[in-house]
Amino acid sequence: MTGAAASRPAASRSSSPWLRMLWRRRFYLLLVVLPTLIAGLYLYGFAAGQYVSETRFLVRGRQETRVASSLSDMIGAAGFKQSSEEALSVRDFLRSQDALKALDRSIDLTGLYRRPEADLLFRLWTADPPIEFLQIYHQWMNTISHDATSGIITLQARAFRPEDAQRIAEEQLRLSETFINDLSVKAREETLRVAHEELARAEQRVRDSQMAVTTFRQREQAVDPSRSAQIGLEGLGALEGLLTAARAELQEKSSYMRNDNPQIATLRNRIASLQTEIARHRERLTLGGQALPGQLATYERLMLEREFADKQLASATASLETARLDAQRQQLFLARVVQPNMAEYPLYPKAGVMLISMFLVLSVLYGIGWMLAAGIREHAL
Repeated sequence: MTGAAASRPAASRSSSPWLRMLWRRRFYLLLVVLPTLIAGLYLYGFAAGQYVSETRFLVRGRQETRVASSLSDMIGAAGFKQSSEEALSVRDFLRSQDALKALDRSIDLTGLYRRPEADLLFRLWTADPPIEFLQIYHQWMNTISHDATSGIITLQARAFRPEDAQRIAEEQLRLSETFINDLSVKAREETLRVAHEELARAEQRVRDSQMAVTTFRQREQAVDPSRSAQIGLEGLGALEGLLTAARAELQEKSSYMRNDNPQIATLRNRIASLQTEIARHRERLTLGGQALPGQLATYERLMLEREFADKQLASATASLETARLDAQRQQLFLARVVQPNMAEYPLYPKAGVMLISMFLVLSVLYGIGWMLAAGIREHAL
């Protein structure tokens, strides 16, 4: 008995250093090393390769050409400028659900993310995912970055086949071009809408002024009251001239003829007729509903309104031409800097980086947990 008991401690002592070390590290091995080994086995043995297609583009807008003062102004002097706000709007659009739905409709994005060669962990898990889940997965597989200095947007699309990645990147470029064209159209339409509305108001004012003048002429039965007044004044002047001549002749003949002379009577009758006609003429010019002063005042007001309407129409027409030029200068377009490439080697998943990151994170978490457990044991004792 004593010999057998003595032999067991000896054997235990011979193997105890490694076993004791492993036993002391059992939680570290179980919680850190084992998950890292399992992850490495999966990443290097089962994970499918993910191909990356990269493209880069700029959003440009037209502007007035000018003389370049330095090398940095060469692009602007050529008639184009960077549009950072529109570039950011394109980036946000590509990250939106609207772009995602359009992408899924056009190229069956869900099917591309569920290729047969895709591994179980990294593939899209369901064939009909909620749009929110699909958006999260797509943003993980698709990265978009914007360089504030150069204004270049870089888009990287990942897929389990190289042609799928290129197709996703190309389709997103097409959606971006459509989005930019829609922005340009809306900007032009909004710029021209106000100018067209102003032109329509000016044209309506011209039509109203012309109708008012026509109505006045029909009501007063006078094409041009100013011309009628001029003719009336000329006729009145002629009558007054005849009256003056008749009076002079009467005075002359009265000096050597008797008052009952027939010629004297004729002259007096002529003078009376001229005075009556002159009085009627003056009454028509100054009194009554058909009086020329009132007609002239109304007519001149209508003609002044028509003149203002014509000037407003000319100004609105010039403003419309200016708006058309401004709308042309507001045109935006997407300039491709780098075309979507066809990948030759799968860059993802980055197994080495993932394993190292996983090992470090688990080690840190294990260390924090070990210190917390040690503190609890200390306080318990």
